Amino acid sequence: MRNVVGAIILAVGCGTALHADFLDKKATQWHQWRGPNGTGYAPDANPPTKWDENTNIRWKAPLVGRGSATPIVWENQVIVLTAVETDKIADKLPPADPRFQTRTERPNRYYQFIVFSFDRQTGKQLWKTIVAEAVPHEGCHATHSYAAGSPTTDGTRIYACFGSQGIFALDFSGKVLWKQNLGQLHTRLGWGEAVTPVYHKDSLYLNWDQEADSKLYCLDAATGKTRWVVDRDEKSSWNTPLLVNHNETTQVVLNGTTRIRGYHAESGKLIWECPGMTTNAIPSPVADDKWIYVMSGYRGAAAVAIPIDAKGNVAKSQLGWSYDKATPYVPSPLLVNNRLYFSQTTQPVFSSLDTTTGKPVIDRERLPSATSFYASPAASKSHIYYPDRTGTTVVLKLGDQFDVVSVNTLKDELDASPVLLGKTLFLRGHKNLYCIEETSK
Repeated sequence: MRNVVGAIILAVGCGTALHADFLDKKATQWHQWRGPNGTGYAPDANPPTKWDENTNIRWKAPLVGRGSATPIVWENQVIVLTAVETDKIADKLPPADPRFQTRTERPNRYYQFIVFSFDRQTGKQLWKTIVAEAVPHEGCHATHSYAAGSPTTDGTRIYACFGSQGIFALDFSGKVLWKQNLGQLHTRLGWGEAVTPVYHKDSLYLNWDQEADSKLYCLDAATGKTRWVVDRDEKSSWNTPLLVNHNETTQVVLNGTTRIRGYHAESGKLIWECPGMTTNAIPSPVADDKWIYVMSGYRGAAAVAIPIDAKGNVAKSQLGWSYDKATPYVPSPLLVNNRLYFSQTTQPVFSSLDTTTGKPVIDRERLPSATSFYASPAASKSHIYYPDRTGTTVVLKLGDQFDVVSVNTLKDELDASPVLLGKTLFLRGHKNLYCIEETSK
């Protein structure tokens, strides 16, 4: 018995030490979609503001298959997810679930769901792990993919979610450590899945919103076993959970059409809720030390500031402010100090709000040479990076004036969000992974 207790204490001690080591390192890494703080802001980064296919490309690595998941970077590895359609055709498909309306064509071919690792310095492929091979049970939108949820890491394990195909933990040599299957997702009109796990203190949080039986899951990061699960009265939403710490309590915040909600991270107990957003609540929340900011922009426009110490049913009078113009449909807002930066629906129309008042600072300025955005913007210490779906990235001066610094074009499509680390910008295209740095002429 003494040995068992000793082993438990040792395990807890090791877990605590590993988590502390992760916290020390994460500020200099890009361990999750939207960076160290989940806001898209990298204050220590200073990558180039100008590039093209022949300028400031340190390396580019060809990608197979299709995916829009944003890469993560930990130490010398860049982790990328993709789904590759194979030539293998299913002998027989199970009947489609009649409960769900769809506008997409269900595939009959097998797909390989793959995690890649590339060397951060050279772009050389370090390893490739096929974590699943299956025929997707529903189609996806023509602009979407079967690898849209971004991975994350705690510095020891890589966590990759392919939705209906499973959630996987791998070590940094590509070995699968565990797999968890939470069942099939049925998305609105069969538009497709995008579940991005979020790591916090030895737990993973996953938004499992769909057309029926929506849930929020908390998994044990070491084993993949469910710690708790709560039902959600929501339809498909696609936003990524936000972990917010306040007064020694961590809450999990999810956007939603029916309600915006905050849950206790340890138990899943509902802390607060308030009226929801538009249909298809895709943009993910962001927060500072006083307010949680939530937006959506499909067939309408909505943005609110919710008190970080909210409890129970949050009335409109308790909100810091609300705003109803030019909010994003797919991209999430960028939060830098007391400014929110965002685009209108998926259009190249740019605005910013003062977070203390909700009043516009920059109001619906047109971004040049761009057509539409799926990627969420990211900011260095002095610039904002906005990748367009056609391969154009508009770079703006960070501040209260609408100041276009450059327009940069690659021969690729860009749906994944930018990764900014030190003097490096990583862009994941449909065809290539790009490492962009100042290069000698």
